[in-house]
Amino acid sequence: MSVAPGQPAPDFTLPGAGGETVSLVGLRGHKIVLYFYPKDDTSGCTLEAQGFNAALEAFAAAETRVIGVSPDSVKSHDKFRAKYGLTFPLASDEAKSMLEAYGVWVEKSMYGRKYMGVERTTLLIDREGTIARVWPKVKVPGHVEEVLEAARALA
Repeated sequence: MSVAPGQPAPDFTLPGAGGETVSLVGLRGHKIVLYFYPKDDTSGCTLEAQGFNAALEAFAAAETRVIGVSPDSVKSHDKFRAKYGLTFPLASDEAKSMLEAYGVWVEKSMYGRKYMGVERTTLLIDREGTIARVWPKVKVPGHVEEVLEAARALA
């Protein structure tokens, strides 16, 4: 199943870095940027996380929360956050049930080898929990700015 604008965002409750619990229902009333990334501490994922972290004040001014999700463990998230000074929630979906519900756990191919992994995807969810926008197959350069503009434009 994959998600589309106008649909309700699938609910989730996941363990997060720093011992926190991250849930969609707990953020109702806020706009949410939910971004899915393949792996902590890899080049593209690090650049994307640093970009969102650097723009957190601007997202806060747009009344928008940022959450990163990957299949990495909470321990891995803790190290990733500490290494790069990340201050937004990182949720761990080791079981991949939330990744599957959002349609981002997909078959990928590298050098002719097929494997399952996260397709880098970002969603903007409105205050009522409805998906407002989806960015599939994200390319990191310029992405954070584009998401921030969409968050500012969303009522």
